[in-house]
Amino acid sequence: MSAIKQAMPLLAKHEGVWEGMYRYYDAEGVQIDAHQSRLICRFPEASSDGYDYLQSNHYTWADGRTEVRDFPARFRDGRIHWDNELIVGWAAEVAIDENQRTLMLHWVRKGEPGTYLYEMINTSDDGKHRSRVWQWLEHGRIKMRTLIDESKVSDRWEGL
Repeated sequence: MSAIKQAMPLLAKHEGVWEGMYRYYDAEGVQIDAHQSRLICRFPEASSDGYDYLQSNHYTWADGRTEVRDFPARFRDGRIHWDNELIVGWAAEVAIDENQRTLMLHWVRKGEPGTYLYEMINTSDDGKHRSRVWQWLEHGRIKMRTLIDESKVSDRWEGL
């Protein structure tokens, strides 16, 4: 088993393909966007670029628009760390969660001065469902919230 999977067993359970819905709400609670998602979460065995974790997000809107974003990360200090053109941040398991269901993430949006996010991911005990909440803050005040509901459709990501 790889070092990242040993150190982050909850994150290791996220490996595979997830499908769900992203819903965005402004600071007053009004929905401002929604789209379908397909996320591929993987731990490349022999990554030529040195990444320990790679997540590819595929988004589809009702009007037919699509977008794909890749989030490669490196493992160090018991966390995974991102630093790409969109974000810089980290993800860690919440050690005080005796049920081992919770991951916490923090990242800063590049190109959006003063904007940062905290995300909490809660996974079901059977590992087949997860809910995610993003708190978008701008200069310390709530800017927006994103609610994400996902189901795992496959443990296998190879060939995708």
